[in-house]
Amino acid sequence: MIFQFLGLLFRDPVAFAVIFPILGLSLFVALIAGITIHEFSHAFVADKLGDPTPRFLKRLSLNPLAHLDPVGTLMLLFVGFGWGKPVSVNPLNFRGVSPRVGMALVALAGPVSNVVLAGLLGLVIRERLLAWHPPGYVLTFWRLWDLFDVWDPGFILAEVVGYTIVINLALAVFNLLPLPPLDGYRILVGVLPRHLAAPVARLEFTWGPALLIMILALDVFLRAGIISGVIGPALQVATQIVVGRRLM
Repeated sequence: MIFQFLGLLFRDPVAFAVIFPILGLSLFVALIAGITIHEFSHAFVADKLGDPTPRFLKRLSLNPLAHLDPVGTLMLLFVGFGWGKPVSVNPLNFRGVSPRVGMALVALAGPVSNVVLAGLLGLVIRERLLAWHPPGYVLTFWRLWDLFDVWDPGFILAEVVGYTIVINLALAVFNLLPLPPLDGYRILVGVLPRHLAAPVARLEFTWGPALLIMILALDVFLRAGIISGVIGPALQVATQIVVGRRLM
């Protein structure tokens, strides 16, 4: 993500020096909040379904250090694709639901939590308590006489809130894709009839994350637009619903 803004460094180093700390802070807070609430929600639902594994592994916590994977977080920060530390779950411990349905509920909890967080912050924008700053808005203030405005506390807070809303919605949309090992895949396995769920479940053992990585590579290096073609429009719609404004 940060790489997208490095063009300003060569175009106007002074503006970059002023703006980059705000961009970095906004991205950092948004990713920390998104990953933490996402992984905590997986652990919380698994615990409520009767599995003590997340509690035993100290994942039933809102401490970001319990959920952040250093490499995955840096990848998200700089590239736009990464991961948090997966929550270990033993579906055989679930009570009241089958392991398959229980895993679907645990998986669903992550994206839902991201949408809820984005929705709560979206109320702040809808009630006009803060201005709507979509990601990249601060780059419109690159001229020297505008730079004093970006260090206003209200401006910085609007940047952080804007990034947090969009990144949480993007995490939800991305994780709902029905590809292993994403949450959407586990949800799909849980809701399909058993005779259809079994062959779909075997995809994870056959491909693992390779299928997802291959599609992402096609998008990044060949600009195939496979995943971005799905996430982009879905993110626009989600932002319109949550904030009442378009992403761009």
